[in-house]
Amino acid sequence: MFGKLFGRTRHTNGPETVPQVDVAKYCGTWYEIAAVPSRQERRCSNTKAEYTLAPGGGKVNVRNSCRRGGREASINAIAVPVDGSGNAKLIVTFFRFIKADYWVVGLADDYSWALVSNPDRSRCWILSRTPYPDDATYARMLELLRQKGIDTSRLVRTVHR
Repeated sequence: MFGKLFGRTRHTNGPETVPQVDVAKYCGTWYEIAAVPSRQERRCSNTKAEYTLAPGGGKVNVRNSCRRGGREASINAIAVPVDGSGNAKLIVTFFRFIKADYWVVGLADDYSWALVSNPDRSRCWILSRTPYPDDATYARMLELLRQKGIDTSRLVRTVHR
């Protein structure tokens, strides 16, 4: 019941994830290029996520931020890899009790871009180390998402100023 209330339920299937994520390489700043926006993300620009390894290892500190109404809005969370997932599946916890699935379904060999979804494919993010990936790279990312069964028509491009 609580999983449904907070938008998280156990899924045994979903989009195929990448086989392995090097968490240390994944850490750093990611710019949101496009997303299926949540209610909280609407009217946002300059959206980015910053990941840092938490002291003691095993967890990742997450700081998501954007510009909304001329001001910066941000939220902090903790991400923990799911055992046996090669670090490609994480559980992200906001406010100590709201949990969300974060599945890395595409990742450039050089960690220059990433594709993220949730198990039921209702949420999706295209992330890049730069706010302006070239058109060919963006088209390739969209095609990879479609191959994973993700409806890319729902994606909204993120404005970066």
